[in-house]
Parts: sequence; structure tokens; C-alpha cells
Amino acid sequence: MAFNFGATAGAGAANPTGAFGGFGTTTTTAAPAFSFSAPTNTGTGGLFGATQNKGFGFGTSFGTGTGTGLGTGLGTGLGFGGFGTQQQQTTLGSGLFSQPAQTPAQSNQLINTASALSAPTLLGDERDAILAKWNQLQAFWGTGKGYFNNNIAPVEFTQENPFCRFKAVGYSLMPNNKDEDGLVVLVFNRKEADIRGQQQQLVESLHKILGGNQTLTVNVEGVKTMPDDQTEVIIYVVERSPNGTSRRVPATTLYAHFEQANIKSSLQQLGVSLSMARTELSPAQVKQLLQNPPAGVDPIIWEQAKVDNPDPDKLIPVPMVGFKELLRRLKVQDQMTKQHQTRLDIISEDISELQKNQTTTMAKIAQYKRKLMALSHRTLQVLIKQEIQRKSGYAIQADEEQLRVQLDTIQCELNAPTQFKGRLNELMSQIRMQNHFGAVRAEERYYIDADLLREIKQHLKQQQEGLSHLISIIKDDLEDIKLIEHGLNESIPIRGGVFS
Repeated sequence: MAFNFGATAGAGAANPTGAFGGFGTTTTTAAPAFSFSAPTNTGTGGLFGATQNKGFGFGTSFGTGTGTGLGTGLGTGLGFGGFGTQQQQTTLGSGLFSQPAQTPAQSNQLINTASALSAPTLLGDERDAILAKWNQLQAFWGTGKGYFNNNIAPVEFTQENPFCRFKAVGYSLMPNNKDEDGLVVLVFNRKEADIRGQQQQLVESLHKILGGNQTLTVNVEGVKTMPDDQTEVIIYVVERSPNGTSRRVPATTLYAHFEQANIKSSLQQLGVSLSMARTELSPAQVKQLLQNPPAGVDPIIWEQAKVDNPDPDKLIPVPMVGFKELLRRLKVQDQMTKQHQTRLDIISEDISELQKNQTTTMAKIAQYKRKLMALSHRTLQVLIKQEIQRKSGYAIQADEEQLRVQLDTIQCELNAPTQFKGRLNELMSQIRMQNHFGAVRAEERYYIDADLLREIKQHLKQQQEGLSHLISIIKDDLEDIKLIEHGLNESIPIRGGVFS
């Protein structure tokens, strides 16, 4: 998903939820027939348009992107909106990201908040100190109301208040798509399987929403699963001119058309919960965004987040407020982890298949090499016979005689006992001996399976225990026999004395 700076807003269309709409917007009137080539401008608003933005001047959310990428988009809840409820100024010279001047109502809000947290005067006794601590606890938690005066309405504590402790800063990947790419993100409250199964019907429905113009073609760039059974669909529209050329409709123009009231209601009937243009940020926009911390975020924390940014060229710090936002980012990261694991499994399967193909290919190459060698020998034999037939009846030529002399010389050198032939015979004998000894040693080696070895050890252990038990029984029996013999030896003299 995209930040959507410089989006062209349709007439009567509010700033979309979850997009950076409102920066340099132009107001256009809805044409009877949808056309991307010549939008009718009726006037320009301020740099922030006439829309009401929260906090830092963004919509209600920064996106669903995680710190690892923008694959899930930056549009459903990282939330630069929600940090305060300031009304942005619409003056032309206020600057792209300029902070509005503090109004008296905002000053009173700050004074009331400070009174509720430090010195409430509701009861007029020592219970006011307890009430101040309770208000501080509510402010830290980011919920509840702070009562501090009988004549003034209580202060509403939200997670966007500056004293809320459940805040952190994460990082999201900035989009790098040009406006000319024409990519627009549509988030459907439907599962990916349903979207893919009805993709053709979805394209036809979007084409009807665009007016059914035959010169326009809706294309799906990608479909991706998101948490909570949502699906992100990236589309672009190609417009063909009568002369045969074609171009992509700019993302801001297409997004502005989708944000018109009647078109937006039609998209909602299709199940679209969010739409945004995927366009990159300009360097000036990024610089201005980083210079001013979002409302409710401590400037020191914001500066530290910029210092800790692992990749300032690609990542941008975004605030996280509350446990719901943390849970949402956790779900997004789990979803991305599953997608990465699925992709790794596919890559692993492809690698295994390639390894099998490589093994098969190597075997075929070796087979073809052997076949080539055999064919080469056969071809050489045929050439020899043809040459013999061709030279039959002719005298030996000078070059043939010279070649024969060289071959005879080489043959003599090879056949010499002290030359190459003798050394070759000796090497062949050593190789045969080594192969013989290696075969003998290989036959003497054996290997016992680990499970079988474990069973043998267990059996021998049981045998040893049985032998030990048998030896102990034999020793006990020997002791009994000795005791009997000793008793017999003592009783024989006594009996002899009695009968003598």
C-alpha cells in the first residue's frame, strides 16, 4: 500500500481511512463519464486541502506494513492519525507538514490536563491528591476521564494523550512506486482463496465501476493475504488511445476516482474496506515528516528512533499506540513469516528438482561422451579404409614417408625397455597391486547399524546380569553347603562319645 501524497480527491470525497491523503490535493467535480485523460479542476485547496487530519496531518492510519517490508501495505492502522485531535490549518502558505498554530481551545485542553494530573480541586481536601494519582494512572493507561473541577467538564484520556505509556516506534518500508505506474491497492474483507476464485468477475465489476469504457482495461498486479481474513489486491488501469498507443492511468487519478462518494459505495458493496494509491514519498516529504514528531510522541524518543533506523533510505519510523496496534503488527509479521516460509519451501522444492535434473543431465552427458568416443573411433576406421582405398596403387609420397619415419621412431621409443614402456608397465603393476590390496581391505571392513549395535549391547548387558545373578546364587549355595558340613563335623564326635 502507499502513502498517497498528492492524491487527486473527487468532489465530496473525504480523506480516506488509512491513507496519506490530503497532501497537495485538488478538488475535482465528478464527470458524467469516467475519463482519466482530462480531469476538470474547479479549484485548489491549501497544501493540506480542506480535510481534517488528526495529529500529524495524516489519515487515521499509516499502514499495515511491518518493519521488514511494505508487502502488506502501509494503510490499515499504523496510525499517524490518532495522536491528538488538532485541526490542521488550510492556509496556502502553511507548508507541507507545518504544524498548526496553537488555538485557545488547545491551550485550555493542556491546562485542564495539567490540572487533572497535578492539582485537582474537586473535593477540596486530601482526597484531591488521591484523585490526582488516579488521574495520572488513567493518563498513563490511556483511558478514562479525569475529574478536577466541579465547574469544568472532565478531561478525556485516550491512548493518544502525551502521558500514555503504551507507545513505541516501529519501522515500515517506504513504497518505491512511481505515480506513473498507476498502482492502487484495494483491501477486501474476503479470503484470498475467494478473491482468486472470482478474480475475473472482480475485474469485470471494477470495469463496470469505471464506467464500462472500452478504452480502459483493468489489470491485477498481485493478490496477497492479510491478517483477519483480509486480502490485498493491487490493480492498475491501462487506457488505450484511438491512435493505438496505451498508457497506465496515474495512481493518484485512479485513486481520486475511487474516492468519489458513489464510486466508493460501489466498492464497499464489492467488499472493499480500504483503497489507496501506492506512490513513493518525495525527499522533501520524507524530510519534513522526520523533522516533526507526531503528536503525543516525545521528541527525544522520535529522535532516538531516527538514529536507530537500520536503513534510513528504505525504512521510515512510525508510532505504535496501544496493545491493539502491537497485536496487529504481530499478526502482520506472523503472516509475512508464513509467506516467507512458504516461499522458502517452494524454493527448496525447486532446488531439489534442479538437483535431480542436474544428476540426470550429467549422466546423459557422460553417456553421450562415451557414444561420441565410439563414433569417433568408427569414423576414424572408416576414414582409414577410405584413405587406403584412395591411395591404392600409388607410390608412397614424401610427406607420408616422413610421417611413417616419425611413427616408427615413436614406436621404438615406447618399446624400449628402459623408456616409457617399461615405466608404464611398472606403473600398471603398482596400480593393480593397489587395487588388489584395496579390494582386500574393503572386504575386511564391516559396518554395524547403530540400532543393531545398541540391541547387541543390551543383550550382552542382560547376559552379564544373568551371569552375575547365577554366580551370587552359587556362592550362597556354597555357603550353605559349608555350613552343613561344619554342622555335621561337630555332631559326629558327640554321638561317638555317647555310644562308646
